[in-house]
Amino acid sequence: MTAAVKSDRLKKRFAKWDVNKNGRIEKSDYEAEARRIVKAFGEDPASPQARAVINSFSDMFEYLASKAGVGPNGSMTEQQFIEVTEAQIFQEGDSGFNRVVRPTIAAIVGLCDTDGDGEVSPREFGKWLDAIGVEPSAVDTAFRAIDTNGNGKLTVDELVHAVRDYHLGKLDVPLLGN
Repeated sequence: MTAAVKSDRLKKRFAKWDVNKNGRIEKSDYEAEARRIVKAFGEDPASPQARAVINSFSDMFEYLASKAGVGPNGSMTEQQFIEVTEAQIFQEGDSGFNRVVRPTIAAIVGLCDTDGDGEVSPREFGKWLDAIGVEPSAVDTAFRAIDTNGNGKLTVDELVHAVRDYHLGKLDVPLLGN
């Protein structure tokens, strides 16, 4: 079951990031996701927090595109995206997620963390999920499932593990949106 779920979620991720629906994802598609998140927080796109989010999405794309053999300014088909994500993130386990995904999650936490405590509150998490198109009614359930230590805040580690487990089919909470 988890292999089918993983494949389905990667296809959904690809479709979500293929903003112009041309069947390929480019750096601009990743940057569009970053800008939606920045905008949801009302952050100035030139602020250090916003730049960190936008740059982390660009860096993630460039890394994956280079590994896929299309170069940092190329574009990936759905098949290339799935194959490179599988090879560079999933097959590498925690080290793959830490290398490829963690910097983006950490940058988003830096943006979301409006009270400066280094963690994401339920309200901050709700704004993040709203930015990526998750229904507001699903936010509380997702937050509780991700808050593994039950302290009412989400750490970068909890969020990295949640994204990993979601894509591996081990966590069934809405993290992709529409």
